[in-house]
Amino acid sequence: MNTEKTSIPPVVNPEAAHDAVTAVDPRLLVREQGFAGYLTEFKRKLHSGDLGSIPVIIGLVIIAVVFQSLNSNFLSAQNLSNIAVTMVATGMMAVGIIFVLLLGEIDLSVGSVSGVAGAIAAVLSVTHGVNEWLAVIIAIVSGAVIGALHGFFFARIGAPAFAVTLAGLLFWLGFMLQLLGDQGTINLDGEGVIGKLTTYYFTDVAAAYGLAAVAVAAFFLSAFFDARRREAAGVPSRPLVDIVVRTVLLAVVAFAAAAMFNQYKGLPLALVLFLLVLVATDFVLRRTTYGRKIFALGGSVEASRRAGINVTAVRISVFSIAGTFAAIGGLFWASKIAAANQSAGAGDLLMNVIAAAVIGGTSLFGGRGRTWNALLGVMVIVSIQYGLALEGIATPIQYMITGGVLLATVVIDSLTRKTQKTAGRA
Repeated sequence: MNTEKTSIPPVVNPEAAHDAVTAVDPRLLVREQGFAGYLTEFKRKLHSGDLGSIPVIIGLVIIAVVFQSLNSNFLSAQNLSNIAVTMVATGMMAVGIIFVLLLGEIDLSVGSVSGVAGAIAAVLSVTHGVNEWLAVIIAIVSGAVIGALHGFFFARIGAPAFAVTLAGLLFWLGFMLQLLGDQGTINLDGEGVIGKLTTYYFTDVAAAYGLAAVAVAAFFLSAFFDARRREAAGVPSRPLVDIVVRTVLLAVVAFAAAAMFNQYKGLPLALVLFLLVLVATDFVLRRTTYGRKIFALGGSVEASRRAGINVTAVRISVFSIAGTFAAIGGLFWASKIAAANQSAGAGDLLMNVIAAAVIGGTSLFGGRGRTWNALLGVMVIVSIQYGLALEGIATPIQYMITGGVLLATVVIDSLTRKTQKTAGRA
């Protein structure tokens, strides 16, 4: 037996070895290089196809400029407030779709599920006299159970999610029609729990400004303490100047929005609830183990399974979340028209929900996206709809324009993915 120990060759270039050990990803150092660092980072993102939400924000600015030049009422307080309320129903449903898209899957049943939820709440509260709060809870739980059922057939049985949810689209549409009966429409009390979801406004000016102040303060404190934790861990962090600049920009947007709402009816309850949902779901995805598991599955199912993740359970839970938010969105739609009817969940709703998620920046290929994408995407969709409506553009043309925007977004997403693969980041 050869007992001679293998000797470790000496380091030929100690300085190079030292540099290799201390080298840091330049993306982590950008904030320590001032404006030049940000410019370099922007060029790197442009080259790698990783611009985040910048294209969507630019698109919103273009939409505002174009429609305002065509009609001076587009940026009026009334129109912007109406946009904010209208977008909540679709936005809520888009939040659930984002969870599914992060897995690299799709759910085609959310429109029908939203209609079923509205029908359940209406039948229980109006036809059978059940307490409206209880009816709302039952409707939301029903959405969660329906989503979990879809997830079971997909994750446990192995049926394709596309086929399962397509079947769900048809089944739950028929179930909704059966619930509503021959009459087809059940009117809701505009002053009830569901009715006030989209009609209640906080009229005190302090409400809108107070929410803006809380949001700005929460953002600053979160960023500040996150930077402190990174410093304590010995990794690059945002400098205080960076945090202050971002906080000021947020403050300008938040207080401008508050001033706009106070010029009309006040702060809409619907928007407050939507923002709370976005904050909560963003925290779940970015700050919890469960959220990291979802991103991991979107990256590689097999690698996630080998890492010990219960793939089946996560998949079922994600489809249950999608069903839950579909039901919530359905209640907001019922509130908007003060009724549950046979047209609920039909038309272009499913397309708009998926479009909102994708246009906002969530990848159709899985593994990339945030729930805040729902806000940006639905703002684009609803702003285009309201702008075209102000110009008297016919509905068919609206469909074609919205479809064109969605196609352009999907193409950009595909090109971005290819660019990222070329840059070695996928």
